[in-house]
Amino acid sequence: MQFNKPFEPHKWQIPEFFNIAEACLERQVKNGLGDKEAMILEDETTGIHSLTYAQLNQRAAQFAALLRSLNLQAQDRVLIRLPNSLEYPVCFLGAIRFGGIAVPTSSLLTGEEVRYLAADSGARVLCTHKKMWEQLAANLTDLPHLTKIILCGEGPLPENTGTFTFLDFEQELSRQRELPEIAITRSDDPAYLVYTSGTTGYPKGVLHAQRALLGRLPAAWYWFPFGEGRDERILHSGKFNWTYVLGTGLMDPLFHGKTVVVYEGQNNAQNWIELIARHRCTIFIGVPTIYRQILQKTSATASDVPTLRHCMCAGEHLSDDVFLEWKKRFKQDIYEAIGMSECSYYISHSIYRPTRPGSAGMAQPGHDIRLIDADFNEVPNGEEGMIAIPLSDPGLFIRYWNLPEEDARLRRNGFFLTGDYARRDSEGYLWFMGRKDDIIKTFGYRVSPHEIERVYKNHPEVADCVALGEEIAQDKILPVIVITPVAGAQLNAEELLEYGRVHLADYKRPKKVYLSQTFPRTKNGKVLRSDLKKMLEKGALSHA
Repeated sequence: MQFNKPFEPHKWQIPEFFNIAEACLERQVKNGLGDKEAMILEDETTGIHSLTYAQLNQRAAQFAALLRSLNLQAQDRVLIRLPNSLEYPVCFLGAIRFGGIAVPTSSLLTGEEVRYLAADSGARVLCTHKKMWEQLAANLTDLPHLTKIILCGEGPLPENTGTFTFLDFEQELSRQRELPEIAITRSDDPAYLVYTSGTTGYPKGVLHAQRALLGRLPAAWYWFPFGEGRDERILHSGKFNWTYVLGTGLMDPLFHGKTVVVYEGQNNAQNWIELIARHRCTIFIGVPTIYRQILQKTSATASDVPTLRHCMCAGEHLSDDVFLEWKKRFKQDIYEAIGMSECSYYISHSIYRPTRPGSAGMAQPGHDIRLIDADFNEVPNGEEGMIAIPLSDPGLFIRYWNLPEEDARLRRNGFFLTGDYARRDSEGYLWFMGRKDDIIKTFGYRVSPHEIERVYKNHPEVADCVALGEEIAQDKILPVIVITPVAGAQLNAEELLEYGRVHLADYKRPKKVYLSQTFPRTKNGKVLRSDLKKMLEKGALSHA
C-alpha cells in the first residue's frame, strides 16, 4: 500500500477485495514481521504479557476456526465484552477473518444495556470474561439467537443449560487443528458494528465496512504520523470497545506493522508516565482529561519519558491551558483530532502545519468535507456551517443498524450530515462549534441524555426528568438529572443516585440530582433544554 506525499492530493485506491484481519496480521507475517511484538499488555493484576504478529495471527485463525465449528455463517454477529486484554484482538480480528461481524461493547455497561445490544445486533455468540458472566446471565436468558457463550480467563465453566452452551476460550482454541482460509470479503462488505449514543433513548448501531481501515490511511501521514521504518510503540489510554481506540490503538498500528501497548487497571495519572517509560512508547494517545490529570497529579516532565515523540487526543475539546502547559512541561504539542463513530477521525492537526490552540486542525487530505447551511450551500470562510461528509468517502460507515429512517434523514444531497458545526478560517483551520443536539460530552464519552431519562422515567417516584451536562470546572462536565417528583413523593438523592448505578454504566449515570416542579417548554410541549441549563448554571435549581 503506497502513500501520497504530504499535501499532494490524496487519491483513494480501494481494491475490490479487502479484509481487515488479513491486512493487519497475515500480511505482516508474510512481510517478515512474524517475530515482531504486535501487542504488549500490562495488566495491574496479572502482569505483562505479549503476542508477536505470528502468534496473534495464529490465534485469530484459530478463533475463526472455532466460529466455523459453531456453524456460524458469513456476517453473523459476534458480541465482544472483554477488558483490555490479549483476547480482545483475537476475538475482534478473528471474527472479521472468518467473515463475521464483530460487535465490540464496553465492559462498563450493565447487564440490561448488554441485553439491548445483544438483541438489537442479533448476535449468535458472546465472548466475555468468566468474571463478567454472572453480571450478564440473568439478562440474556430469552434471546433465542444467542446460544453460544465463549468465556475467557481462569476458573471452571458454568454448567450448560437448555439456553446456553459454554465454551472455554483457551481450550477451544487449542482444539482447532484445521485453520480456515481468510474469508474473501469485498471492501464494501461489513466488518464490525459499534454502538453509539442515540437520540431515541437507545444506542444506535453503526455498521462499518472492511474499507473503514483504508479510509483512515490519511491519518498515518497527517495525524500520527508513523515514521517510515521506525519501531513505533503506541500506547492508548482508552478501551478497545471505543471506535477511537479500535482505530488508533489497534487496527491502524497493526496495519502499519507497529507495536500496540495496552493497559488494564485503575486509571492513575502516574501510571501513564510509568507505562510510557517502561515500554519505551513513542506515541501516546488519550482524551484531554488524561493529559489534564497527568499535569495536575504528577510532576513528570519530558526527561521522565525520553522515548515519547508524539502526542494525540480526541473525544472532547482540548483546552488551551492543557495544550500550553503540556508543551511547557513535555516540550511537545498535543495533536488534536475530530471524529465520530460514523467516520472515525477525519479532521486533525499535523506536524506539517503549525498547531493552533483552540482549532481542531484541518480536514485530512482525501476527506473532502464541506461546511454547509440549511440549503446545502457551502458557507464562506468565517461562517458557521454543518460538517458534511461526501457519501463517497471510504471511511464513512455503511448504514445504521435497523434504522433505515435515520439513514434517510442524515444521508441527503450526496452527503452524510454529521450534526456537528464548525467554521473555517482563511488558512483552512477548522474551529469546532459543537453539536446542535444535546449529547453530553463527559470525560471523553458521549452520553445521550435520552438514555438517562429513559431509565429514570421508570422510577416510581419520578413524574418527569431531564438529563443535562453540568460544567463543574473548566472542561469538566458531569451528567446530572433534573427531576419532577410524583405528587407527595419524598425523593432521596442517594437512593436516586443508586438507581442510576444499578441501571446505567458508570460514565452515564448522573452524579447529582436536582429538583424542579416544572420545566420550561415550547408551545408544543418540548422541553427547552437550553433554558433549563441556564437555570442550572445560575443556581436556580435546588438539590434533592
